[in-house]
Amino acid sequence: MKRVLFVCTGNTCRSPMAEAILRKKAGESIEVKSAGIFASDGSPASTNTAHVLQEKGIECQHSSSLLTQDLIEWATCILTMTSHHKQAILHSFPEAQDKVFTLKEYVDSDGDVSDPFGGPVDIYRETYAELEPLIEKVLSKLK
Repeated sequence: MKRVLFVCTGNTCRSPMAEAILRKKAGESIEVKSAGIFASDGSPASTNTAHVLQEKGIECQHSSSLLTQDLIEWATCILTMTSHHKQAILHSFPEAQDKVFTLKEYVDSDGDVSDPFGGPVDIYRETYAELEPLIEKVLSKLK
């Protein structure tokens, strides 16, 4: 079974949103988790992340996780929100080189996923609109 790990900074906005979208679309066919390179364990998804997911009919029962060796080993594919996240992972976990990609790189696109942190709910809606088609492409590629 494919096991996808989404990684961002604090694991409260982009990566939990990507995790929830892929989980909803993939059902039981893919295992999905998320983590942050500077996350505090146990924080909920940001209020605006949960709000936007709820608007889209996606349940969000999220508790943040710091990226660990165990998560690196668990994942068959690690998708980061930015090139900075990718480089941070490769610096700390060089053995993961063959399975770490930026989300956009993985689906043959360029750039980073915009960070809505601290912005109004409309910015989170824009991030969702950016993530949703990327997650569709990830799902197609994994099947």
